[in-house]
Formats: sequence, structure tokens, C-alpha cells
Amino acid sequence: MEITKIALFRGKKIRKVIYKNEWWFSVLDIVGALTDSPQPKTYWAKMKVRDKEISQPFPFWEQLKLPADDGKLRETDCANTEGIFRIVQSVPSSKAEPLKRWLAKVGYERVQEIEDPELATKRTRMLYKLKGYSEDWIEKRMRGIAIREELTDEWQKRGAREQRDYEILTAEISKATFGVTPSQYKKLKGLKRQNLRDHMDDFELIFNMLGERSTTEIHRIEKSQGVPKLKNDANRGGKIAGNARVELEKELGRSVVSKKNFLPKKKREIGK
Repeated sequence: MEITKIALFRGKKIRKVIYKNEWWFSVLDIVGALTDSPQPKTYWAKMKVRDKEISQPFPFWEQLKLPADDGKLRETDCANTEGIFRIVQSVPSSKAEPLKRWLAKVGYERVQEIEDPELATKRTRMLYKLKGYSEDWIEKRMRGIAIREELTDEWQKRGAREQRDYEILTAEISKATFGVTPSQYKKLKGLKRQNLRDHMDDFELIFNMLGERSTTEIHRIEKSQGVPKLKNDANRGGKIAGNARVELEKELGRSVVSKKNFLPKKKREIGK
């Protein structure tokens, strides 16, 4: 499964995705960062006309799915570090050399993480700590990440191929566990492009883990294959967590599904 993230180069957002075990970067974001052009798409189109070597996809770039401004995954021109280096050569910019150094550093970090996965885990822990999350919460979140990766690995081995497949299966677990889809859950918490799991409290994280871990085990026991069977398993795994959630809610006298999130509170207006 592809993993997308946002990186920053001198305050400019650069979308990147893990593909073929290395980072691939949005060409439009790179062009925008280099040129400060208000229309990087037009600038990139003119570059392809001017430079025949990069006018066609492979080997310099490919179209991969990245989150657009509306939050949906869309086909986007992307290139790996080597490809971006080649594209940068076609852009007259004082930022070219700093960008090359930045790309080399980002690419090297990925190589380090492949050789030593613990480095990626340490970096993630540090980011959460810097954002103000408690150690207890971080422990649960990190365990949840491991369980999620284990589940998506099973999905990939058992026939889930497209991003849409993962979205359908995830929604099935969420509906059975919490009674809402991830998109409905994000709306409840007032989130837009943020990661839903980063805004769950302890109980929400625990039941989310239970639903996903149960689903993984059902896949293995039944040797499931194909998205329809995986979807059925996802519903069953989610129901295990959902039933437990309902029982806890009876004891607590309140819903586990919460509007609370970790977004910074808006500053109060002066005089109010």
C-alpha cells in the first residue's frame, strides 16, 4: 500500500509518496517551490514542450495518486529523487542547489529507514511528542500503527490492490466498530485533511485496534481471498469491537464516539 506524506521545503508543501520502496515527489509541488509560479501546472507543461527528454513519463516521472486540495486522491505527475534532479536541471532558479541538498537528505532518510525500521518509529514518536501528545497516548498510537500495517499487508496478499479497496474495507470496520464511516467520523470531530486516528482518545484508539486486529486474525484463520470476502471479514472483525464498545458505553453512561480532537484551540478574541 502506498504511503503519502507532506514535507516542507522553505515553507512550501511538497507531497511525497512511498512507491517501489523510495520517495516519489509531486513534480508540480517541486516546480512551484523552485519558481514561485502561481501556475506550476502551466510552467510544467511548458517545460515538457521545451525539454523533449522529460516530455514523456518513464523513466523520469510517472503518475501516482496523491491527495489533492479537496482531500481526494488524484493522479499526479511524480518523480523519484533521481528524476527530480533531472527536472530541476531544466529550471533556472537560485533554489535549485538548496533543493537538491534537501532531496538528497530526504531520500537518504528513507534509505536509513529501510535498513533500520526503528528509525522511522523513533521519528514518528518524536513528532507526536513535539505536538504535545502524552506518552501513554503515543504508546497506543504506535501500537495502532503496527496493527494497521499488519492488516494492510494481509489485504494486499489477499487481493486488495486499489486504493479504493482499502477505503472500502476500512470503512466497513469503522461502521461496525463505531457506527460511522471514517468520513462521517472526521466530520463529527470537525476535521478536514487531518488524520482521524491522530484525533482519537484512548478508548477510540483501543476499539479501533481491536476491530482491525480481529479482522486480521479472521483473514488468517479463514485464508480469505478477494475483496468481497475481505469485506465480510472486516464487518465481522468490526462487530467484535463494536459489541465491546456498546457494553462499555452502558457502564460509562456515555458514548465512546467523541467530538473531541487534538486540534489547537482558537485564541479567544480580545474583550470576550
